[in-house]
Amino acid sequence: MKKNIILAGVGGQGILSIAATVGMAAIAGNINIKQSEVHGMSQRGGDVQSHLRLSDKAIASDVIPKGKADIIISVEPMEALRYLPYLSSDGWIVTNSKPFDNIPDYPDVDGLLADVKKVKNHIIVDAEAIAKSIKSRRSSNIVMLGAASPFLDLSMELLEEGLKQIFGRKGEQIVNVNIEALRLGRKFTEENM
Repeated sequence: MKKNIILAGVGGQGILSIAATVGMAAIAGNINIKQSEVHGMSQRGGDVQSHLRLSDKAIASDVIPKGKADIIISVEPMEALRYLPYLSSDGWIVTNSKPFDNIPDYPDVDGLLADVKKVKNHIIVDAEAIAKSIKSRRSSNIVMLGAASPFLDLSMELLEEGLKQIFGRKGEQIVNVNIEALRLGRKFTEENM
């Protein structure tokens, strides 16, 4: 088992919560993990990215080389395209369809999504709509994790355990809504692959 995962988004969108959840899931599954993150100007809406490397063998480096990412999970479509050079030829892009329009010359969203669709393996999710359906807009990042889950080689049980570890201190209701978001994201992908 070996997975190279790039998480991409904008400060405040929950990239680090996704990374922590995957990390806790890997630990619970006795899987080796290395992680690096770049926060950029996250407090000012700048890009945030994290490299996650999972393996059943020892991992030498936490940085994913170009062309070696198995999956890009992006909570923002422009950020998905920023990391496209890292995607392997048979890798997957799983991206949110809704932009984080925080710059005056933000590119045309339809054009961005058309570029995502040029990638052989892609899933485009309206994560905000799914999160809103369970009255938890803040869980759109976990919807994205759920949408990417079929490609991670981590069971849903491990991911749910990771969510419990990360959100447990916030109470059972927060844990449960995030587990529901995870499951709905996965359901979306299973129905749209």
